[in-house]
Amino acid sequence: MIYALAAIGALTIAVLMWKAFGPQVAAPRARRAPVAPDDDPEFLRRIAEEQRKNQRRAEEDGGLE
Repeated sequence: MIYALAAIGALTIAVLMWKAFGPQVAAPRARRAPVAPDDDPEFLRRIAEEQRKNQRRAEEDGGLE
């Protein structure tokens, strides 16, 4: 009985040492969460540019819209 407990203890210690000091496995990359349009700086920049273009067109047309 004592030999069986010693073997289980040795095996447990060997597994713990392997997990602690064994080869490191890289964790899979986490996906980026989707960004809402109002939090996306690129989207906001495009909207601002579009508004400026529309404003310039309205000024060039003499405000006929």
